[in-house]
Amino acid sequence: MDHKPPKRPRDSNQLAKTIIGIATGEIEDRPQSPEEQGKDPAAAALGRKGGQARAKLMSAEERSTIARQAARRRWQDREG
Repeated sequence: MDHKPPKRPRDSNQLAKTIIGIATGEIEDRPQSPEEQGKDPAAAALGRKGGQARAKLMSAEERSTIARQAARRRWQDREG
């Protein structure tokens, strides 16, 4: 999961303070790396492939069956 930097404040004074902090280096304006988040970089790289890698291993019929089941469950939730 990508961790984004905090949202910029809506208040103009707080936004100005944030921008000054970024410009002076007091505040970092970039997402944290997996190492900074305390995650294993190799595991994080594998985790980004999830659904696409799984779909490549399945046949078209298996993907269709799973999609049909998911749609059925989504509609069940809406019906009540």
